Amino acid sequence: MSAIFEAVIKSMPNGKWYIELRDKESDRSVECFSIDEFAKYLNDWGEEYSHDVNVVWSNEENVSQIQINEVRMEMMEYENRLNSGEI
Repeated sequence: MSAIFEAVIKSMPNGKWYIELRDKESDRSVECFSIDEFAKYLNDWGEEYSHDVNVVWSNEENVSQIQINEVRMEMMEYENRLNSGEI
């Protein structure tokens, strides 16, 4: 059975976004202020579950569509770098 991680997009008062990553199994969480940081924690924590994890995404009500799109775009950019061997 896969471990379940929650990724919640949140907004800071200055308008920047961050992602709170939660591991429901071990009851730990971390605030990630970049996609690279998010990916590092996802990878590190995922090792404990042989990378058999499902990430459930959500966002707080005060997060704008623009912020959600920024996260999506940065995730796509990260994936492209990963697939090209840059990472």
